[in-house]
Amino acid sequence: MPDTLRNRQSLGPLVSRCQARQRRDGRVLSGGQVRWARTTVCVWIQVWPSGQDVRVTESETDLLTLLRRLDDPEWLEWPRDYRRRETAVLFGGLVARLEGDFSARCLTEQDTQDSSEYGRVVVPAEATVCGTRIVVCVSKFGSLALLCADNPGAFLGTEEARAEGELDTADLEQVHRALVDLGYRVVPEELLERDYDGPSRLPWHVQHPSWWDRYFGIF
Repeated sequence: MPDTLRNRQSLGPLVSRCQARQRRDGRVLSGGQVRWARTTVCVWIQVWPSGQDVRVTESETDLLTLLRRLDDPEWLEWPRDYRRRETAVLFGGLVARLEGDFSARCLTEQDTQDSSEYGRVVVPAEATVCGTRIVVCVSKFGSLALLCADNPGAFLGTEEARAEGELDTADLEQVHRALVDLGYRVVPEELLERDYDGPSRLPWHVQHPSWWDRYFGIF
């Protein structure tokens, strides 16, 4: 058994389940371009006996429906009804909330250009239980948000990060609660990593587009 599949521990009433997932692996080519490849792996995730993840507040079907509904091929970088000022105010509220919850100054990137991602909030490593920073990415579309340990793509979602001891459950729930309270729609990274099959024509450099590329990618 590979080392990455050893030593999975159940958390309280949770049970372990092996689930096939895909990860993106990048290789830098000459000229600075990056070639992405997908590798299917088996990841042990922690689920309730009912089969529901600890923090699932919306069904996978509902979230996929939302992603498809927001997908307008004529508007790639931001939606037709994009309100930059309102997005900025909401983002500022998120920063203030996380800084208060973690009693730490959070690094931010805001109003990202040439991207469907609006910005990021980084809870510093020294403020987390596991000593790994928590990153929240916010899209310009539909208040979509993603939270992850260290960086997007560093783990196959928050469950793997927890299993590897890089993300504390209480920290994760605190960030998730802040996002939900402010009206963000939290989309799991595993869902965003699925192959994109919508109507939009994504940039030429994206060879194997995912829903992440559609709502958080560079154009």
